[in-house]
Amino acid sequence: MKHTNDKLLHSIAARLKQLRTDRGYTQEEVTDQTGVNVGLYEIGTTNITVILLTVLCNFYEVTLEEFFHNMEYEK
Repeated sequence: MKHTNDKLLHSIAARLKQLRTDRGYTQEEVTDQTGVNVGLYEIGTTNITVILLTVLCNFYEVTLEEFFHNMEYEK
């Protein structure tokens, strides 16, 4: 059985894009510096792994708790 939560995927995508743009990075710069192709995840159709999300959170200097704070998702 496949589990999906489109609202959560889109919330994660929006947060990733917000963190990147707030810090003045392009997708290419983040990909070059982290090895994570953020463009795949910022569109909200590809599920990111916890490991890759941790890499990006470390790069943006936020904790996972801060990343998910007040994030909306379908229960």
